Amino acid sequence: MARTKEFDPDAALQAALELFWRRGYEATSMSDLVEHLGIGRASLYATFGSKHELYLKALDRYGQTHDPDLLRELSQPGPALPAVRALVRRFADEAASDESRLTGCFVANTAAELAPHDPAAARRVEQSWNHLETLLHSALVRARTQGELAADRDPLALARMLLVLMQGLRVVGKASTDPARVRVAAEQALALLD
Repeated sequence: MARTKEFDPDAALQAALELFWRRGYEATSMSDLVEHLGIGRASLYATFGSKHELYLKALDRYGQTHDPDLLRELSQPGPALPAVRALVRRFADEAASDESRLTGCFVANTAAELAPHDPAAARRVEQSWNHLETLLHSALVRARTQGELAADRDPLALARMLLVLMQGLRVVGKASTDPARVRVAAEQALALLD
């Protein structure tokens, strides 16, 4: 008779996500995971595989729990440009928060720490960025179609600029003690939409 798991894999994955997000991949050992999750090493390996596999599953979970909000925010009926502006300002506010300095953005953290030498992590980072860029592009196309954005503006170029800005806000916000730095940068970028 097979033994049942003595822990909730979903809760364990969430706890692993939080630990990796706070500490990073390299700074989190398997011993740290065993202690933080309260799961035996053998059970951890049997359920999630290696530390790397667990990290990738945590990164996938992050995308599943954060990306749906972006779709909802940018695809609501009515004017599109206010939703784009609100999203950029939300990113700036989050980046300027004290909590952001402690954790940053899990995707941006992964981009800086693992993506340059880890193809699986790099693919997930690209997927996340492609998703955000696509949502921004769609919203900006709608804005141009509805007359909110000048007809000579390139929605794809603007979406890419905003993606780079928003990820940059996350990186700078993690290291900077000056909240005005990210907020002023966001407002300057948004002025390009006028």
